[in-house]
Amino acid sequence: MSRPAVTPSPATGAVTAEFVVTLPAVLLLLAMLLSAAAAGITQVRLEEGARAGARALARGEDPAAVQDIVARLSGSTAAAVISADGGWLDVTVTDRVGGPLGASIPWTLTARASTRSEASE
Repeated sequence: MSRPAVTPSPATGAVTAEFVVTLPAVLLLLAMLLSAAAAGITQVRLEEGARAGARALARGEDPAAVQDIVARLSGSTAAAVISADGGWLDVTVTDRVGGPLGASIPWTLTARASTRSEASE
């Protein structure tokens, strides 16, 4: 007994073509989601570094110690700027976003914390 020949339907390659067309969009969406997650994590790290740096300044730590604290909490690529205005001390921490799109998009995040000086004058 011989089997009848199966003729391919006109829609046989349609699924493959649709997959090829949608794959770049899915990959772009995934890259965007990963970059957004990396940005969120970076922002949290920057805020924590700025808060800890401001607390250290308020206790009377020197700027080098504050830079070390910020680098430990926010990452070695984070830059901290310390400023004083009257009795207020400010720590501003900036860093670029990592991740798949972070290297190609110049995306810089900033966190700032202010406190009054508690050191005896």
